[in-house]
Amino acid sequence: MPAELFVVGISYRTATLDVREKLAFPEDGLAAAVVGLAALPVVGEALLISTCNRVEVYAATRATAGTAAEVAAVAVRQWLAEARSVPLDALMPHLYERAGAAAVKHVFRVASSLDSLVVGESQILGQLKDAYGLAAQNGAVGPMLGRCLERAFGVAKRVRTETQIARGAANISSVAVELARSIFGELKGKKVLLIGAGKMSDLAARHLAADGADEILVTNRSPERAQVLADKVDGEARPWADLETLLVGADIVISSTGSPVPIIGKDLMKRVMKARKNRPVFVIDIAVPRDIEHSVGKLDGVYLFDIDDLDKVVSDNLKGRQSEAEAGERIVEAEAAQFLAWMRAQGVVPTIKDLRERFAQVARAEAEKTIAALGGAAALGDKGEKALKQMADSIINKLLHTPLMALKTPDDQEAEALVQATRRLFALPEPENKVPEEPSGPNESKRSGP
Repeated sequence: MPAELFVVGISYRTATLDVREKLAFPEDGLAAAVVGLAALPVVGEALLISTCNRVEVYAATRATAGTAAEVAAVAVRQWLAEARSVPLDALMPHLYERAGAAAVKHVFRVASSLDSLVVGESQILGQLKDAYGLAAQNGAVGPMLGRCLERAFGVAKRVRTETQIARGAANISSVAVELARSIFGELKGKKVLLIGAGKMSDLAARHLAADGADEILVTNRSPERAQVLADKVDGEARPWADLETLLVGADIVISSTGSPVPIIGKDLMKRVMKARKNRPVFVIDIAVPRDIEHSVGKLDGVYLFDIDDLDKVVSDNLKGRQSEAEAGERIVEAEAAQFLAWMRAQGVVPTIKDLRERFAQVARAEAEKTIAALGGAAALGDKGEKALKQMADSIINKLLHTPLMALKTPDDQEAEALVQATRRLFALPEPENKVPEEPSGPNESKRSGP
């Protein structure tokens, strides 16, 4: 059985934030995790992506194990549960699986941001490229998964180039800023506190500055990173030790750190609100796992929003992009069909090549015997020898025409059965795990790498 692609994961579509944050992998643990995945007996290739809105495993079965994707997915589900110390029973209602054609289409849609909470956002493509690069560095990516991801990057490029899907709010950070603006009307004169200085905070800071926020404070455990981000937006870096004081003075707080546990609890926020004399504060938590305890939102004067609360802004955002999203979906459908044809060829082409070679060997041997029986090449002359060999080749082509057409059937299951039967009937050797060249998609002269 050849290798099969499959996907196992959860996303904002199937799991609430409290479930997603339990399954989220810390950035410094991703390398070890992907190595562990690829070491599973039934998994030949693996990639792990963990973001605020999804935790997914993209994998290919180990061909030598002869395991179907559905069976391999069971092992990956169990691995995910054990890796994050979450009972499998608690995860099962939220996990989804895709295999074969559905897996390819899913990967292409994710890369093209058609499956994102904010359709058209650009961040997911970078996150996917980072995950691919990490998996490749750790030897977890092979020919099939590698081709799939490289093709996905090309598809994403087509979608962004050929549609207007990227116009407007284009990531979670920009949606968070839109939410803040919808609450205050304008951000001028408002004091904004950014907690964290990573990618999400960087994006939020840029949008805040563009929307008129004229007082942006940045605090981070690493003061150097806080200063770098503050300099980008003419803001001010403040010490992490001053967090409580900073919360007292802020009108809007946007938090996105990589902390595995909440950094703002109910007791801390009670003290903050007392010092504020209960003056309202709007807090937007875009971290996964969350930076702020859910109970903080129950305090008087605290208006707490997390990623799952951004639905209204996201819904408005999607309405304006619906026709562009539909155009993107058509590109994905066409590209997926092309890639699936390539996947079928991976199993069929080696068998066609081996079958032709087996027939050619027999024909050449018989032609040589006939030439010898007729007195050798000297007796036949160049013209006669050439005519005899051409006749042998013609017989091969006629005999192989029907079986080769059957092997090229578009039906995956029938093709696999015919390949196995052909190799057995003609005692063909086991094929090497070589990957045929994948044709470039329309508008591309070569694949887009990570």
